[in-house]
Formats: sequence, structure tokens, C-alpha cells
Amino acid sequence: MNKERKLIIAGNWKMNKTVAEALTLVDDLKRELGGVKEVDLVVCPPFTALESVSRAVLDSNLRLGAQNMSEHNVGAYTGEIAAVMLKEFSTRYVILGHSERRQYYRETDALVARKAAAAHTANLKPIICIGETLAEREAGRTEQILATQVTGSLAGLAGEQMLETTLAYEPVWAIGTGKTATTQQAQEAHAFIRSLLVKLFDEAIARKVRIQYGGSVKPGNARELMSQPDVDGALVGGASLEARSFADIVKNSI
Repeated sequence: MNKERKLIIAGNWKMNKTVAEALTLVDDLKRELGGVKEVDLVVCPPFTALESVSRAVLDSNLRLGAQNMSEHNVGAYTGEIAAVMLKEFSTRYVILGHSERRQYYRETDALVARKAAAAHTANLKPIICIGETLAEREAGRTEQILATQVTGSLAGLAGEQMLETTLAYEPVWAIGTGKTATTQQAQEAHAFIRSLLVKLFDEAIARKVRIQYGGSVKPGNARELMSQPDVDGALVGGASLEARSFADIVKNSI
């Protein structure tokens, strides 16, 4: 697939996989995807498996991502993980503002922006998640919600930092539900998000920023989704927990 932007497909394992299970999955992924150069491949295990997975992917085409991090660098923040701690394990990417963090842990756009700034300070590449709920879509507020989230979550980022940032559009109503946005719905949302980047930064930057789709991505719908002009990859949840399904998503996207 010939795209201006290189596809990025990341597996968000969420709160799944023991260390042993994580290593088995990584071994299987290396075997399935070892020859893939057309796509940036990212695996995001739970914190407990970061060190082991970091060693396992060292000489592979897989890159390590974390599922969250603190906006603080050090201090009395019980239960939090700082960017410098993630860097110890050669972590390259970090997911910020996932809809589950926003929904269950009340993370705000302003907090996501602070985390993004901290990530860039540590030379981590943020994957910043945005997306509307079913009620918001049915009320015709999709663009309003996306504009608010994009503007708030990217507040304070400079243009060169934006170039090292990936956005992930995840319609909340399509996460873990088996529902998927139609290719037209996905493309319309991605194109709107890119238009917001033109306003916030400029057209040259907006054209280079990668925007992933996240929301019940499967091998069967990957090719059609990735063929859309503004869809630059996928943030995969449940289907990333099994090597064959994740590998098939990648192979069907190329």
C-alpha cells in the first residue's frame, strides 16, 4: 500500500498477560512478523512485563510502548510510573488519554496535555487517544467533541513535537463492542482531525502526522480501513492478544 505516511500498528494489551504469557506472544509475533518493514509495529504490554518484553524485542522490528504514564517526573505519587522509568526499558511509545483512562479514571484533556509534554521531554513518542461516545455521535456532536479533545490534549505542543506524536481516533462506542465505524465514518473523522491540525499547526505538519484508528479492528476489516487516505494505522485492543490475529491485521494492511 503506497501511503504518504508510514503505517503504525500498535497492540494495546491492556490489563492482560503475565510475564510468561507476554514473552510467548512476543516470540510468536517475531516469528509471524519478522520480515515486515512497511509498518511501524508497537507492542504495549502491562507495566509488569515491560522489562522482559524490552529484552525480547531488542533485536527485532517490534518497538516497545507503555499504556500510560504520570505527568510527574519523580516524587510522592504512589502507584504512578514516570517517563524516566519507562525509558529504562528502552520504551519508545506511550499511550495517553485512552478512552478507558478518560472514562474510568476521569483523565481530562488538560491532564493528557501535561502527560504529552512530559513524554516529549523524555523523548518518548505519545500516542494520544481521542473519540466520541455513542450518545455524543447520535446527538450530532462528534466534531465538537473531537475539536475539544484535540485542542485540549495537544495544548502547548510545538510543531516539531507534533511530528513525533501519533493520534488515535477511537470511537468509544466501537471499543470492545464488536461494532466498528464504517470506513466512511472512520475516514470522515480522520479527515476532520487532520483539518484541526492544519488550524492548530500548519498544513505541512498536519500532512505528516499519523492518525490511527482504534475500535474493534480485526483481520477482516483491516485492509478496508487502512486503505482510507487519512487512516494511518491501527491501535488494536483485543485482537492484539493473539499473535495470529494481530499478524493478520498487519499483513492485511500492507
